[in-house]
Amino acid sequence: MAANAQYDLVVLGGGTGGYVAAIRAAQLGMKVAVVEKDKVGGTCLHLGCIPTKALLHTAELLHQVRHGDQVGLAVESVALDYPKALSYKERVVGQLYRGVQYLLKKNGVTTISGRGTVLDAHRIRVETDGGPEEVLGQHLLIATGSVPRPLPGVPFDGQRVVSSDHVLTAQDLPGSILIIGGGAIGVEFASMYHDFGVEVTVVEMMDHLLPSEDVDIAHTLETILTKRGIHVLTGAELLRDRLKVDASGVTAAIATRQGDVTTVRADRMLVAIGRAPLTEGIGLEAVGVATDRGFIRVDDRYRTSVPGIWAIGDVIGGYLLAHVAAHEGMIAVETMAGQDPEGLSPLRVPRVTYCRPEVASVGWTAAEAEAQGHRVKVGTFPFRANGRSLILGEAEGMVKLVADQETDALLGAHIIGPNASDLVNEMALARFLESTGWEVAESVHAHPTVSEVLHEAALALDGHAIHV
Repeated sequence: MAANAQYDLVVLGGGTGGYVAAIRAAQLGMKVAVVEKDKVGGTCLHLGCIPTKALLHTAELLHQVRHGDQVGLAVESVALDYPKALSYKERVVGQLYRGVQYLLKKNGVTTISGRGTVLDAHRIRVETDGGPEEVLGQHLLIATGSVPRPLPGVPFDGQRVVSSDHVLTAQDLPGSILIIGGGAIGVEFASMYHDFGVEVTVVEMMDHLLPSEDVDIAHTLETILTKRGIHVLTGAELLRDRLKVDASGVTAAIATRQGDVTTVRADRMLVAIGRAPLTEGIGLEAVGVATDRGFIRVDDRYRTSVPGIWAIGDVIGGYLLAHVAAHEGMIAVETMAGQDPEGLSPLRVPRVTYCRPEVASVGWTAAEAEAQGHRVKVGTFPFRANGRSLILGEAEGMVKLVADQETDALLGAHIIGPNASDLVNEMALARFLESTGWEVAESVHAHPTVSEVLHEAALALDGHAIHV
């Protein structure tokens, strides 16, 4: 075994949460190592956020060019070259991967390639190509991430029953696909596949797509996707005992709550029912780190039940989002360094689904706010009344703001429409600053911009919207 190397912080997992934590720790003067069994950047960079959004961008451009005649462009023919789309995706991923490697090196972070196992509160055993070695750290930070969760009794085969990982590494497109799960992952792939010419069916067990989002936003999305030609089944469930998988595809029986059973035949079935934490087999049980259904239990500064061991990101549950993991990592290492960073409330975390049109939100829905004892008022504004949205040819959707009737404090923002992924950040800042609807309404928004929908929705909280 190689001689022990000692650090102030050893991070197990080099994904978004892990490498951001490592860089921030180095900025604070710590000697840091990152142990990563594959490539730094993790799922988000290599099999998640970035490659998915690259392909969604291709899909959006394909849609825009196909409808170019509406803005005066004479396009005789346009076709998808999927291998080139994959090459574009890989170029983007490759550039960002090299950037992460550079940033770690620039900040003096040591990267150790190999599979790590926690031995105790200060030691990790790493199986490297050169043999096992032990890495010592005053602090250990677990950031091993998550993997796609399979349906019970229906394992992924990578050919007919696939996960999001398989979708992003497949070299071809199916003619048809059945998507089990209408959350963010399922809806994004449904949107992408449909724009690529694939026949799409989405099955969601809950009453509407995007079950964690505002019901009006979700119903608007269902209407839009259905109008596009995507077959959406909500309040429905796959009958696993009647699923047939063969060399030509899958045949699935889908049962609704009304008792109807629909048979769906597709070339592939994408299972998008969530993700499972990567906490098994890394030594946590042996050292006594407490977990709950596989997720590591932590306090509000990401300390585990074992002093010296911390955890962030998907392995601790909550919102399994890259930007959440990154922020958690910074809070954890700043706490290690003796600072007192601002905690992260889930109520100020923006959430985005990158379908067409985009869906984004922050804070409570009206129903959630009422359940917390608030008397709420709601302001809505449609994108069809926004000049910039009409110019872009993307006028479907709405903004819905939720505020307290007595204090006017903004409690939540819910958006479906163009640029929602960017618009939501203004609302996240408003939540952080504990802003009121009046303050957003009084903030001057440039014209013509899509962001004016936020201004109008804030005015609408008190019945003062101008352009509707």
